[in-house]
Amino acid sequence: MERSRIAIIVPALNEAATIGGVLTRVKDYGLPIVVDDGSSDATADLAREAGAEVVTHEQNRGYDGALNSGFARAAALGCAYAITIDADGQHNPAQLQELIDYLDQGYELVLGVRDRYQRIGEVIFAHCTKRLWNISDPLCGMKGYSLELYSKAGHFDSFQSIGTELAVRSLVNGCRYIEMSVITRDRQDIPRFARKFAANYKILRAMSILVWLYTMKKLNNG
Repeated sequence: MERSRIAIIVPALNEAATIGGVLTRVKDYGLPIVVDDGSSDATADLAREAGAEVVTHEQNRGYDGALNSGFARAAALGCAYAITIDADGQHNPAQLQELIDYLDQGYELVLGVRDRYQRIGEVIFAHCTKRLWNISDPLCGMKGYSLELYSKAGHFDSFQSIGTELAVRSLVNGCRYIEMSVITRDRQDIPRFARKFAANYKILRAMSILVWLYTMKKLNNG
């Protein structure tokens, strides 16, 4: 698959310590699009120096707001596929080739499954989505999408789903998908989401809205 057809979307908030190293390793696989989500450090400048397309938010819009902007830029650039990856160094960029191979085989959605969870809320969310939609790890930041899924939905996220809405919507509508194992490393920065109670609240809130939208209301509009 041609590199220009693949957008690698990297949401970033104050990731100056890691962004350069991440981009050096991902740029061989596709076009890096860094969404600088209101950083107060040199994240945007370092991303440009590393050859990335940079979308800048003057004010922080949150993880899903960053992904919305990244997908919009990928679509505007004419990319056919989008891969999301974290800016903090947790994901191994070498696994991008496996993910791209699945997209090349015709899968519309590739879902990463991490080797460990960080919070109890993630365990509960994963248990729920496994039962409802056969998704083992909805909150893994490494996923691959056909941009046709994004075009059909009209957005990536509509309610701060922590990066899960487009995947679930696409599965509900019968897309062809596959899961792949993702090996995570210890992160080198401060987590984007708050720790303990606040983080678990955000996760469980997102899960509750997702279930209500795509199960209780049965919003399956194609």
